[in-house]
Amino acid sequence: MGASLAPGQPTPCVDPAPLGASQAEVRQESGQREVFCGLTSIVWLHRRMPDAFFLVVGSRTCAHLIQSAAGVMIFAEPRFGTAILGERDLAGLADANDELDRLVRELLERRPEIRTLFLVGSCPSEVIKLDLARAAERLSSQFLGQVRVLNYSGSGIETTFTQGEDNALLSMLPLMPTSEVEQLLIVGTLADGVEDRFRTLFERMGISSVASLPPRRSTELPAVGPGTRILLAQPFLSGTARALERRGAQRIQAPYPFGVEGSRAWMAAAAAAFGITPPQVAAVLDPLVERGRQALEPHRRLLEGRRLFLLPDSQMEIPLARFLSRECGMELVEVGTPYLDRALMQAELDLLPPGTSITEGQDVERQLERVRASRPDLVVCGLGLANPLEAEGMATKWSIELVFSPIHGCDQAADLAELFSRPLRRHSLLSFG
Repeated sequence: MGASLAPGQPTPCVDPAPLGASQAEVRQESGQREVFCGLTSIVWLHRRMPDAFFLVVGSRTCAHLIQSAAGVMIFAEPRFGTAILGERDLAGLADANDELDRLVRELLERRPEIRTLFLVGSCPSEVIKLDLARAAERLSSQFLGQVRVLNYSGSGIETTFTQGEDNALLSMLPLMPTSEVEQLLIVGTLADGVEDRFRTLFERMGISSVASLPPRRSTELPAVGPGTRILLAQPFLSGTARALERRGAQRIQAPYPFGVEGSRAWMAAAAAAFGITPPQVAAVLDPLVERGRQALEPHRRLLEGRRLFLLPDSQMEIPLARFLSRECGMELVEVGTPYLDRALMQAELDLLPPGTSITEGQDVERQLERVRASRPDLVVCGLGLANPLEAEGMATKWSIELVFSPIHGCDQAADLAELFSRPLRRHSLLSFG
């Protein structure tokens, strides 16, 4: 394991519930896939919890991946890094646990403000069977009272892109206290400004007790119990949702807060769960909805009638397809998603156009063949596929930007639409300029 830190650096359960009114056509594929691993989620998690540190136990490739995704310069002091496994570690010639303990001691001496340390597993650490769960227990005992040490897997063997957040939240759940107090728990990382806006709107509707997971401070975990109603802000938190339900929480069924329609339905579902009447909801949300639709209109004029192909990457594809189809008038050629959790996605499936083609999983070569055959106006895909498709004359949108951008809520609907209209404008200028 390297002597210095390199800076910057469970498959969901699927319920066999029937599809809703959309009668979407679901194709399952299995083969080579082109997605980031779950390590990438560290980029938004470390911004959310500034008192936490994410230490990846992996290779130099892991360090380069996270640093590139975060856009962090080598001399920066971010709240994540990589304990690099060297050749001696991989060959079993060195005690990786001793090296890890030494690096953690050095890290905490240099960064005493850290309150929660996440040990994040990677492909290399799993290949050599390094037991990070036991390491976390050992280090928690050593630094008791100073820092909590948790562990989870971000390995590409086990996770894709956004599943890293699901695993990170699962590692925090055992530390959440139990309470029967009635509250709304928003689950999933949101930009601080977006979360503040939602809290204000919920309070104006009459929901006074609102908590968030993950919290802004890693040591201030919300309580959970029979009085907790959970509202998922992100569609990729299958494991976390079920674990919270096992703690007695009740999940609110709703579309996700993308676009004006989805955001209003999301907030209205929470209000209904707390017995707030539709007129009370309308008084708060209707002016917001009207402004959001007006701001969305210029982008709708550009997007309407354009053909869209979403390759699987983040599990956000189905809610985005619903938004782009219903509110922006785009035609859905195919909607790919890494995993389809029907229990968490039913409200979205019910809103898709009849006959929508959905692909769960990926055989990247076959999907690219369908992309080339259909020649859509816009392809939403990962970074690794965007440049080759651009070279073939197709407009693309990087799916990773959709996770890093504040796109939730009525106020952000126009900004979300612009993320799709911008590459079409660019492609038009390059083609005819």
